[in-house]
Amino acid sequence: MSIMEVSGLRKVYSSRLGGNTVEALKNVNFSVEKGEFVAIMGESGSGKTTLLNILAALDRPTSGRVLLDGLDLSKIKDSLMAQFRRDNLGFVFQEFNLLDTFTLEDNIFLPLVLAGTPYREMEDRLRPIAARLGIPGLLKKYPYEVSGGQKQRAAVARAMITNPKIILADEPTGALDSRASDELLKLFAEVNALGQTILLVTHSVKAASVAKRVLFIKDGEVYHQLYRGEDGDEQFYRRISDSLKVMATGGREE
Repeated sequence: MSIMEVSGLRKVYSSRLGGNTVEALKNVNFSVEKGEFVAIMGESGSGKTTLLNILAALDRPTSGRVLLDGLDLSKIKDSLMAQFRRDNLGFVFQEFNLLDTFTLEDNIFLPLVLAGTPYREMEDRLRPIAARLGIPGLLKKYPYEVSGGQKQRAAVARAMITNPKIILADEPTGALDSRASDELLKLFAEVNALGQTILLVTHSVKAASVAKRVLFIKDGEVYHQLYRGEDGDEQFYRRISDSLKVMATGGREE
């Protein structure tokens, strides 16, 4: 069952005077199944950031549509958009986006506070998530008191606590060292194994190799896709690397 359906997506940016236009997305079509873990890869300028912004309801397409659990995002009123994102989407960013004046616990609670959730319910929701992510002992600390990997675990907890239909992760390992990156990727795999749908945008082959499917974006279109199948992480890593090499040579074998 598809949780997200993207069809005929096109995005054109115009200069302020209308003289120049850039077609960032041309005709993007794909779906994401409930419980799937999909990575999106592409070079800078390929359109993947534009795509993520549209999927996150932060931007609207020029044409085409995105359905999340059957709801057309373009039909949502601007006045209700923030509430829609808070209730349906979880976000994990490269730079964590934690407030330094809040404890990790308060940062995690923030979307629930904005939704008017009772404190007891917030505590009940956080307890199993914090245990799963290994951060119960860190909740009263402030972001500047913990490591980058611990900050990102808190960011994942914040994304999960609203029980989102899908988690959107934008280069989540980009600000982490290799050890913290490995821990975070393992964490994403574990969260996905519990049934959470994840869409990950990344430049990292290693990060993408944890996903179950990889979409390659080139020149504003879905150029190719790979399914993990029975591959382990190392096998999938090699297949992803090979696909990127083919993309870089325009489909020609070296």
